[in-house]
Formats: sequence, C-alpha cells, structure tokens
Amino acid sequence: MKSGHADLPLHYGTVPLWLAQRMSSLGGAIVESILLEYGKQSLLEHFSNPFWFQSLGCVLGMDWHSSGITTSVLGALKKYVNPRSNELGIYMCGGRGKASRKTPAELLAIAEKTGLDGNSLVYSSKLAAKVDNNAIQDGFQLYLHSFILSDEGEWTIVQQGMNTESKMARRYHWLSSEVKSFVETPHQFIYGPNQGEILNLTDKNATSTKSSMLELTKERPVDLLQELQLILPKHHEVTAKDVNLKRLGAALALAHETDISSIESLMLLKDVGPRTLQSLALVSEVIHGTPSRFEDPARFSFAHGGKDGHPFPVPIKIYDQTIEHMHTAIEKAKMDDKEKSSALFNLTRVSQELEKGFTPNDRFDDWIEKERAESYKYGGRSVFGKAQPPKNGDQLSLF
Repeated sequence: MKSGHADLPLHYGTVPLWLAQRMSSLGGAIVESILLEYGKQSLLEHFSNPFWFQSLGCVLGMDWHSSGITTSVLGALKKYVNPRSNELGIYMCGGRGKASRKTPAELLAIAEKTGLDGNSLVYSSKLAAKVDNNAIQDGFQLYLHSFILSDEGEWTIVQQGMNTESKMARRYHWLSSEVKSFVETPHQFIYGPNQGEILNLTDKNATSTKSSMLELTKERPVDLLQELQLILPKHHEVTAKDVNLKRLGAALALAHETDISSIESLMLLKDVGPRTLQSLALVSEVIHGTPSRFEDPARFSFAHGGKDGHPFPVPIKIYDQTIEHMHTAIEKAKMDDKEKSSALFNLTRVSQELEKGFTPNDRFDDWIEKERAESYKYGGRSVFGKAQPPKNGDQLSLF
C-alpha cells in the first residue's frame, strides 16, 4: 500500500476547548502506546491508513464522518507529540492554511537537531503537495498539509483538499517506505465518485501526455493496483449499516454482560465500570487492531460519542477515566511494569474471541437511545450544550 485516500463531507466550525484538550491527551496516549508496543515505523504505517485515521478520530469524539477529523486530530496530536519529540522520536510538521506553509522551515529545524537530510525532506513535502494539488486535477484544492516523520528519516504525509461544488473533502495519505516515484503512480490508483474525466499526470497511462508536456520518454503502460479508499456518507446520524454489528455487539457484550473478574487476563480491570470498559475496549482496538478491522470507523464512535451529538453526546466522565487508565498504563510500561498495558491489550483479544460465537440482534437503535438517555450521568456534552435527564424519567435496559 503506497497511499490511500478518504472522501468526506465538508464540515465547518471549531472544536470546543473541553473536547480539544481531551483529544490531545487521549490521542497522545494512543500514539505513545503504539510506539511502545510496535515502534515508529508501525505508527507511520497507521497514519498512512485512511481507515485507521478515521477510526482514531471517531474514538477521540470527533464527528464520525466529517472532514473536520483531519484538521482536529492532527492539531491535537501535534500539541501532544512535539513537546515530547526528543523522547518519542516522532515529529509533526505543517497543518492547515498558514501552518502548512511553515512545513519547510520546521523540517529544516528538525534536520538540524537530528542530522537528517533536511533538503530531501523539504523536497518530499513540496513534491507530494504538488502531485495531489496539480498533477491530479480531480477538483480538490489542497488546504492542509501535515508531514509526520521519525528521527530515523521515515515519514508519512496526510493532506486534504476541498471541492466547494460537491461540498466534499478528500484526504490523501502517503508513506515514504512505499513511494518509489513521486511522478509515476505514487497512489497506485485514484478512486472517488465519478466526476467525469480528470487529468492525472502520475498515471503511467499518461506517459504520452507527459512526453509532449515535459519531453519525457514514453514508458509501457501497466495495470494499476487499487489503493485503500474510504468514502463516507453525508448523513450525520450513525446507522446500523455504518458499522459492523457483530464486532460492535461483541465489544458491548464484553463490557456489559461478561463477568471479567473470571477472566485471568483482565483481572487488573475488574474494578472498571462497564461503561468505561466499553470505551477502553474500543481504544484498545485502535492501538492493537489489524488493518482489516477499521473498515467501519463509525463503530469507534461508540467509545466517546461525537461533539455534534451523534451517535450520542461525549461522556466527559468516561472520557477522563479512559485517559487516566491509558496514561497509567503508559507510565507503568515505561518502568517495565506492563501488566496494565497487557490487560488493555487483552481487551481486544477477548472481544475478538467473543465475536466468533456472537449473533447480532436488531437493537442497534436501542443501544443509541440508551446511551443518549444515560448521557447526563456521565457528564454528556455536545456543541449544543450539556445532556439533560430524560423528561419522562424512563430508563432503557438492554443488559
């Protein structure tokens, strides 16, 4: 996989401070956990996967399908990662608008500290932006460019463009270890809603066009391979068809129906409440899950809801408990005490075991109704205000 992309409905507005701070703390803990368990190259590979990136945004409480995930997640992580770059060995450059134009200067400063080839990094940054903005004329104009690199010189690029006519945004993902040429099929294949013919000068089949324009030697066209592609709908609500009900149901059953005190690998979590366990199970999967398990990013919004209230308001108290558990696990792991982080990892393993014999029911809408009805208990909050108790006082019981 050389790169991938995601097509997302354009969303405007800002992330409220109460959520932005938590996104930075939890997102940073997820980044640190991946680094501790799997290393720098694995983290960069995660960022190059549009499905994983969208899932990360969902588990952090952003609107599950919107273009705002890109700007908000990258901004939150940059605030957490860069002050710790010397320790983590990871640097984040660029951003939206004016911040994107600071990328070359940031890369040269990092190169000065690390001994990396700054000019080569700047060249890669500028050329990737030129390719997605100019060589591929698909109607999307870039407005965000983020360059994430390790102190070993490997990098991933996440950039996003908008199409004001279709009211859609397109996010592009690159991974340095898989890019053999910037000007010849760096994306393997470009896919999106059919907008008629587009000009793609990176396609090998465009060799004759490039020859006449750039006096390049014509090369033999070859079949293109398909890249990772994620196209999300415009509807705000999360529906049953947006998630893998078997996977979501197993995670909910683990949290609410399973006596984890009887599962040896989860003993350290026996005092965690069911609702917090639900969030931790989904966060754990973002860290430890394999690529194929991120095909339905909306599922991860069942960890901490969404700032627009879909599928339910952000449960602040649960969010804070999740952050506390994650940072405790990280600090213990740094002291060679990995029992807590192992227990969090086992949440993913046990949940996947439950999936094998789990049959989804037709109560998806009831799950959402229950979360909304009980949101006030957990300090539920959205951009529309704080969650209130149900007017009729009724509570829905599913477990």
